[in-house]
Amino acid sequence: MRRWIARFRFVMALAGPLTAFALVLPAAAQTERESTLDALFAELRTAPDAAAAQRIANKIWDAWTHPDDFILYTSMIDVLEMRQRRGPADVIALLDHILTNHPNYAEAWNQRATMYFALGDYERSLADIARTLELEPRHFGALAGKAVIYLQLDQRDLALEAITAALAIHPFLAEKALFPELNALPI
Repeated sequence: MRRWIARFRFVMALAGPLTAFALVLPAAAQTERESTLDALFAELRTAPDAAAAQRIANKIWDAWTHPDDFILYTSMIDVLEMRQRRGPADVIALLDHILTNHPNYAEAWNQRATMYFALGDYERSLADIARTLELEPRHFGALAGKAVIYLQLDQRDLALEAITAALAIHPFLAEKALFPELNALPI
């Protein structure tokens, strides 16, 4: 018995530093990811044209939809593939599962908001957009979606507020075309 206790203590003594090291790696990766996103958002705000903005926005979308966590990453691949093959309700079920395990993952909230929008459930879509923006205030896709929903609800002032916020982040969003009054205003 003493031998077992000695082995257990030895293993635990080794595991402590390894566990601490394992916890530092994801934090470092997250910091690097945030730095990369910060740089991409700065580039996006000053993109010279729509093509350049689209290339930068694609990199941002890639970062949002491809998290560092392997299980979350594979789940998001499933979501993106399922969006092509299945109905919104099936995708929502998978996103519900993801959000149960990863409630601070902004892109899962945004994807679910998109699925609720597809179902015409604007109330739930707006609630998920709000959560997306709490977690990632620069989410131009969520802001543009919010603008489109408010247009559908005939609340143009709220739609303008949302699209203006989105355009401050991504000045070449296609949704700008839904707001002809913005063409005369510098954004």
